Amino acid sequence: MTQHTLVGHLASIEAPRTAVSSGEVVTDLSLATPDGRLQHGLANVLRDLNELGVPPADIGVDLLVLAALVHAADTRVSRTTESQDTWTRELDLVVPVSDPDRWRQASGLLATMLSFLTGDLWRLSFVPRPSAFKVVVGGKKPSDAKTFDQVSLFSGGLDSLVGAIDALEAGITPIFVSHASEGATSESQNACFNGLQAHYSTRPLSRLRAWISLPEDTVKDVGAEPTTRGRSFLFIALGIAAGSGLGREFVLEVPENGLIALNVPLDVLRLGSLSTRTTHPFYLARWNELLAALEIPGAVRNPYWNQTKGEMVLGSRNRALLEKLVPASMSCSSPAKARWQGLQGHGLEHCGYCVPCLIRRAAIARAWGQERDLTTYTLAHLSARPLDTRLAEGQQARSFQVSVARLAANPGLERLLIHKPGSLRDEKARLPELAAVYRRGMDEVGALLANVITKPS
Repeated sequence: MTQHTLVGHLASIEAPRTAVSSGEVVTDLSLATPDGRLQHGLANVLRDLNELGVPPADIGVDLLVLAALVHAADTRVSRTTESQDTWTRELDLVVPVSDPDRWRQASGLLATMLSFLTGDLWRLSFVPRPSAFKVVVGGKKPSDAKTFDQVSLFSGGLDSLVGAIDALEAGITPIFVSHASEGATSESQNACFNGLQAHYSTRPLSRLRAWISLPEDTVKDVGAEPTTRGRSFLFIALGIAAGSGLGREFVLEVPENGLIALNVPLDVLRLGSLSTRTTHPFYLARWNELLAALEIPGAVRNPYWNQTKGEMVLGSRNRALLEKLVPASMSCSSPAKARWQGLQGHGLEHCGYCVPCLIRRAAIARAWGQERDLTTYTLAHLSARPLDTRLAEGQQARSFQVSVARLAANPGLERLLIHKPGSLRDEKARLPELAAVYRRGMDEVGALLANVITKPS
C-alpha cells in the first residue's frame, strides 16, 4: 500500500513537501492563484454565493478547501494500483484553514466520517493559511438580497425533485445546491430546475450550481478512481458553505428515501463501503456532530428517512407537477451504459436494470402504476423475456428477488439486516421505523419483479 499525502497550498508552492518514508507519495496541490482567487471551480462557488447575498463565512471557505482536497484524493488516487486489497487506500491531507486549532479538534471525527464513507484510511492535518492570503469572493452583490429559509441539495434525481416540490408547495424558499458532474446528471439538474422555475414563475428560485474539477494528472503517474465514494462529502460541504453565509441557524435538507439511505447490501458478501453510504444515518449524524464541533449553526436533515421511494412519490404535494417532471429526473447509476454498449438509437438514459433504476421503477409503479412511468429505459420491459443473470441486465433483479424471498421466509430478519451497512448507534429510538421502511422498500421492488423471470441463459 502506498501512502498518498495531498498538501493544499493557498500561495505559491515555494517549498514543496518531501516524503518522510519510502512508501509515501506527496502531491502539492495549488488551490489558489497568487492574487487570492481559489481554483478548480471554487472561485465560481464563492462568486455565485456572493451574488445570491450569502457569501460564506471563513469557516465555510475552509470547508470548501477541505472538500476540494477530499475530492482530489478520492477521485485521483486509483484503488487498483495504490492499495494492497484493490480497495483500501491510505490518504493523508494537509489543509490550510483560517483557524487551525478549531479544525484540529475535529480531525479525528473527520477521519471517522471519511473512513466510514469511502472505506479508506484517512489522516488530516490543519495548517494556517498564509498570512498574506485574502479570499477573493468576486461577483456582484444582488440589488435585493433574498431571504432563504433553508438549503436543499438538488441532485437532479427523483428524490431531490420530490423534496424540492414539497418544500416549494409548503411555502419554503430554499437555496438549491447542485454539483454538476457528468453530462446526464447535469442535464437532469437543469431540466428539473427549469421545470420548477416555469411552474413557480411568481417565486424566483435560486440555485448554486457548482462544478469542482481537478486535472486527471493531479497525482502524477497514478490513474484516476471511478468509484467516487466520497462524493457526498463534497455535496454536503457545498450546502454547509452556502448555509454559513446566512448568518443564522439553518437546516440543510438532503432528500433520500429510507431504503437507499440505509442501502443494505443485496449480496451478503458485499459489506461496508463496497456499497455507498452517502446518506446513511450514521454518516449524517457525524455531520451534525462536526457542525457542533466547528460551531457552525446548522443541521443536516433527511426528511424522508422513514419513507420508501414509492411513498415519497405517492405523498408528493403536487402530483401533477411531479408526474410532468419525472422523465427529466435521473436515477440511473450509469446513464451512459447504452452508449458504451454501442446500442443504436440510445444515448444518455436510464438503463432500467441497475439498483437505483429498479427502485425508481418500483416506486412509480407503486404510486401511479407502471403504465404512467414515462421514463425512457434501455431495458424497456422487465418481463418481456427472461433476464440473463450472467449479464448486468439480470444480476440486480435476481439479487432483489433472492433478498425479498429471504425476508419473506424469515419474519423479523429486517431488524438484523439494517445493521449490516454500518452502525446505528445514534438511532436507538428509530430502529423499529428503520427496519419497517427497509421491509416496505424491499416489498415495493419485490412487487415490481414478481412476474420477472431471471435465470442464466
